[in-house]
Amino acid sequence: MSTDYKSTLFLPRTDFPMKGGLPAKEPGLLERWEDMDLFGRQREQSKDREKFILHDGPPYANGNLHIGHAMNKILKDVISRSQQMMGKNSHYVPGWDCHGLPIEWKIEEKYRKAGKDKDDVPVVEFRKECREFAAHWVEVQKEEFKRLGVIGDWERPYTTMSFDAEAQIVRELLKFSMNGGLYRGSKPVMWSPVEKTALAEAELEYHDHTSTTIHVRFPVKSGPDEFKGSSIVIWTTTPWTMPGNRAISYGPDMDYVGFEVVETEEGSLAVVGEKMYVAAELLEDVKKEAGITAANVVWEGKGNAFKDVLCLHPFNGQGYDFDVPLISGDHVTVDAGTGFVHTAPGHGQEDYEVGLIHGIEIPQTVSEDGTFFAHVPMFAGQHVYKCNEGVADELEKVGALLKRGKLVHSYPHSWRSKAPLIFRNTSQWFISMETNDLRDTALKAIDDTKWYPASGRNRIHAMIAGRPDWVLSRQRAWGVPITVFTSKETGELLRDEKVNARILDIMEAEGSDAWYSSPASRFLGNDYNADDFEMASDILDVWFDSGCTHAFTLENRPELQWPASLYLEGTDQHRGWFHSSLLESCGTRGRAPYDAVLTHGFVMDGQGRKMSKSLGNVVAPQKIIEQNGADILRLWVVASDYSEDMRIGNEIVKGQVDSYRRLRNTLRFILGNLDDWDESEKIDLADMPELEQWVFHRLSELDEMIRHNCNNYEFSKLFSAIHNFCTLELSAFYFDIRKDVLYCDGQNDLRRRAARTVLDQLFHCLTAWLAPMLVFTAEETWLTRFPGEDSSVHLRQFPTIPAEWRNDGLNEKWSKIRSFRRVVTGALEIERREKRIGSSLQAAPTVYVTPDFGPVLEGLDLADICITSGVDLQIATAPEDAFTLEEVPGVAVTPVLAEGEKCGRCWKTLAEVGIHKTHSDLCLRCADVVSTLDFPVEA
Repeated sequence: MSTDYKSTLFLPRTDFPMKGGLPAKEPGLLERWEDMDLFGRQREQSKDREKFILHDGPPYANGNLHIGHAMNKILKDVISRSQQMMGKNSHYVPGWDCHGLPIEWKIEEKYRKAGKDKDDVPVVEFRKECREFAAHWVEVQKEEFKRLGVIGDWERPYTTMSFDAEAQIVRELLKFSMNGGLYRGSKPVMWSPVEKTALAEAELEYHDHTSTTIHVRFPVKSGPDEFKGSSIVIWTTTPWTMPGNRAISYGPDMDYVGFEVVETEEGSLAVVGEKMYVAAELLEDVKKEAGITAANVVWEGKGNAFKDVLCLHPFNGQGYDFDVPLISGDHVTVDAGTGFVHTAPGHGQEDYEVGLIHGIEIPQTVSEDGTFFAHVPMFAGQHVYKCNEGVADELEKVGALLKRGKLVHSYPHSWRSKAPLIFRNTSQWFISMETNDLRDTALKAIDDTKWYPASGRNRIHAMIAGRPDWVLSRQRAWGVPITVFTSKETGELLRDEKVNARILDIMEAEGSDAWYSSPASRFLGNDYNADDFEMASDILDVWFDSGCTHAFTLENRPELQWPASLYLEGTDQHRGWFHSSLLESCGTRGRAPYDAVLTHGFVMDGQGRKMSKSLGNVVAPQKIIEQNGADILRLWVVASDYSEDMRIGNEIVKGQVDSYRRLRNTLRFILGNLDDWDESEKIDLADMPELEQWVFHRLSELDEMIRHNCNNYEFSKLFSAIHNFCTLELSAFYFDIRKDVLYCDGQNDLRRRAARTVLDQLFHCLTAWLAPMLVFTAEETWLTRFPGEDSSVHLRQFPTIPAEWRNDGLNEKWSKIRSFRRVVTGALEIERREKRIGSSLQAAPTVYVTPDFGPVLEGLDLADICITSGVDLQIATAPEDAFTLEEVPGVAVTPVLAEGEKCGRCWKTLAEVGIHKTHSDLCLRCADVVSTLDFPVEA
C-alpha cells in the first residue's frame, strides 16, 4: 500500500471561491463603500493632487437606463478611476438634463388620457408636474448607475432644473443679450408640426421618406419677346410649399434651352406645340419624365437672359394674383430637376437667403400645427403632410402640372417624435454665428482641443464651419424661459444690467417658474413702464441648457475646475452636447469648456443591428446584472473597441463570462499560494532565478503599457494585454512551471520564496490594474487578503515599478526559451493523445537544438521548464522523424520515457527514487522536505 503524501504538500488555500457569484455579492460591496464613505475618503486622500475632471454629459431624466447609458457611464467610471489610481484627484460629479419636450409630452399624455387640455392648466402647475416627473427619474437612474459600480458625488449631482442651474443658464443667456449675439428674427426654421416647436440641427435625424414630386409650368407674363407665350418649368419634392412660392431662381452662368413639344406619349400632360424652358443639361431628363418623345430646341442661352422675366403663379386668378420674378441664385445646380428652382422664402434656408438678396416677400402660410392659415387661398386648414396630392390635383386642373411622381430620399425627421419636419417661417430667437466672431472663435477652439479619435475634429469642424445661426427658442412650457424684454414700439431688445441683476436674484431664489408667476414690472423695476415692453414667452432650446453645464458645475464648485479635462459622449454629440457647449463657452469665454473630447460608437445587437422592441433584440443592462453581475458588463465595455459601434448579445456576454472566469482563476491561484505569507520571505531581485526576474520584467512592461493606454483611453488594448498576460504568460506558462516548486519544495527553499515574492507583487499589481475595470472583483480579491473596515483596493494607486525590473535582454532570452518549450510540449501532446504517456512527467525527451540555442539554455533546469522528469539536450542534427514546429526552427524533439520510479509525492519519474533510507518511495528532494515535517514514518 502506497503512502499518501498529500498532507506534506504546500497546496493552495484560500476562501476566494472559484465561482464569482457576482449578482449576490456586488450589492454588499456597494453598501460597504457607502458605509465607509469611499468617495469621501478618496477626496480627502487626493485633495492636494493634480485634478482630473471628467465632466458628465447629462442623460435625460425620463426612463430606465438602456444599454447605451450603461456603456457610457461605465466607460466614464473606468477613466475616472484609472486617473485617480495614477495619482490624480479625479472628482466625478454626475448630472441630468431635466427640461424639454419628452418630459412635457409625458405630462400632456396624462392629460389627454384624462380628457384635459394642457393649455387649460395653469403653466406653473404644469411645470410643477414636469419637475416632479424629472425628479422621480433622476432618483431611479441614480440607483441604476450606482448598481453599475460607478463612483461619484451621488449626494450632490447637478441637474439643469435646480434653481442655481436655471439662474446660471439665464445668466449665460443674458451675456449673449448684452454682447449683441442674441437677436430676434423671422426666418424659416426646422419645425415639427407634431411637437409644435422649432428644432435645432442637433435634434434632427435623417430617414428615408417617400415624397410626391411635381414638374410645374409657370406661365411667362412679361419679359423679352422670345419668352412670351412660354412656360418656365420647376421641379419640387414638396408640393405643399407651392402656396408659399414667390419667385423662381436660375443659375446666372448655366446653359438653358427653350424647346417646343413636337410629340408626346399617351398619358403625357405635355401639349404639342407648347414652349418651355429648362437647363440644357437636364433637357433629356425632363422630356423623359414628362413623356415628351420629340421636341425642337428653339432657343439657347445663359441664365442671365431671364433676369427681367416675370411669371404668373400657377394658381393665378384663385387668390395668387401676384408676379413671380425670376431671380439669380448661386444655389441652383443641375444635379436634379429642371435647372429652375421653385423659391418659397418661408420654407427653406437657401430660399430665404436668396429672397433676402432680391427683396422677395417672406409670407406666413403655415401655422404651428402644420395646417395652412385661414388666409391661404384654396388650402386653408389643410395639413401640409396630407395635401401634397391635393396640390398636385389642383395644379393639374389649371393645366400647370407637367408631371407627378414619387421619390424615396433621405429627409429630416425629429429624433424624438420621428415625424418628418418642415421648414416654416417663424419669429424666433437666435444667437448669431458672425456677431463677436463666434464661428471663428469656435473653429480655433476646435483646433486647440484634443480629439479621441482624431477624426472627431474634422466632423465638428465641418458642422461649425457651415452651420446657420443658432435657433435658441422653443414654443413650449417646460424649460428655462428666455428672460428678455423687447420694446413694443421699436422691437429693440432691452439691455440693462440692473434689470438683468433683478432677474437673476429672483431666479436664484425662486427658480425659473417666477418668470411665469410674476408680472413684468417685478423684473423691470421702477425705471421702466411694463406696458411699453413685451415679455418673451418662449423657452430655451434644451441644448442651451446642457451647453451651460460647464458654467454651473465646473465653475461654481471649487472641488472641480474649468475647463474640464475631458468630455465624453457618443458620436451623435458632435451635433449635440459637444457642439452646444462649444458655442456657449466660446460666445461667453472665448474658448471651449474642455481640453479633450472622447467619442464612442453606439451599441448594436450581436448581429450589428440597431436595437428595437419590434425586433425583440433589446439587451437590458439590468438583466445582464441580474444574471451575471455588473463586473461582466464592465468587462464587456473595456474589452470592446468603442471607437466604433459595439455589439452585445447572449453569445458575446457568454464570451465575457469565460474571460472573467480565466481572470478569476488567476487571482485565485495567486491568493491560494500566498496563504500564510510573511514579508520576511521576500528576496531581492538579484537573488532570484531568471524565470522570476523575467516575470518582473513583464510587470515593468505592462506598467508602462497600462499607463499609456489609460492616458489615451484605449482600454480594449489594455484589457487584452492584461488578459493575455494572465492566461498565456502566467497560467499557461509561469504558474504551470512553478506549481512543482510552490507545492513540493521546502517551505523556506529559495526557489519557493522567489516564486512567492513574485506572486505577492503580482497580487499588488493585478488588483490595482484591474480595480478601475472590475471594481467588485478587485475589491473582493483585496479584502480576501487584507480584510478590515477601512481597507479598500480603491484607496490605492497603481504600484510604482522599480526601474531595475526592466531587463530587455532577459526578455529576449526567455522569449526564445518559451519557443523551445512550445516544441517540447507539442511533441508530448501527441504522445498523450496517442496514450503512450498519461502525463508529461512520464517523459524525459531528447531535444536536438542548433548551436545558437546552446548559450540560451545553458544552466537551466529544462525538465522543470518543460514539466518533464528529464530533458536530454543535444546540440546536434536531429533524426528525420523528430517532432518540429515550422515557426520554431532549430528545435526538434524525440519523445523518450523517463527511467526510474515515480516519486510518491511530486510524481516525477526519477532514477533516484528508492535511494533514501527512510522514504524510499520519494525522490531525494521530497524525502528531504518530508523529513523536516511532522509526518509518520512507516515501520
